[in-house]
Amino acid sequence: MDSFSSPPPHSGASSQFSTNDIMDQVKTQLEQAYAEQFLETVRDKCFDKCITKPGSSLSGSEGSCISRCVDRYIEATGIISKALFSQR
Repeated sequence: MDSFSSPPPHSGASSQFSTNDIMDQVKTQLEQAYAEQFLETVRDKCFDKCITKPGSSLSGSEGSCISRCVDRYIEATGIISKALFSQR
């Protein structure tokens, strides 16, 4: 029987999750998923744009390109987020 279908424990409220605990857990999971998606998107887009000849190390121009690409992507994401949240 899983934890959702089993009866609640009789040991008191301290062993039960509160709504705030569950909301905090969901928020943490969403933040982690967003961070993973963000990194994957940046990695894919910047790699495709900047790495012309994959090898065992980055050239100076490739490293600079990736750095600028990531900086621009972070800046753009911040601008979009700010615009979305200011409309509320």
